[in-house]
Amino acid sequence: MDRSNIYRDIFNGKNKERWEEEQKHMPNQKWHKIISFIKSGVRIVGYAFIPFNLVVATIILIFSEVIGIIEELV
Repeated sequence: MDRSNIYRDIFNGKNKERWEEEQKHMPNQKWHKIISFIKSGVRIVGYAFIPFNLVVATIILIFSEVIGIIEELV
């Protein structure tokens, strides 16, 4: 059964158990959004440091990529 059939059944009041199982595997949209904004802010700071200190800018940008990995795990 593909997702479109699952969703069709849900809207028709069927397959509630399957929907609850699907929800367990979906990302938490609220935390994904929050972490994404934090990652973007860290990137902006990292790019702002490029003209002043390339080593610090590099460290900050690498840190933003670590935040990006965390974002995908939420």
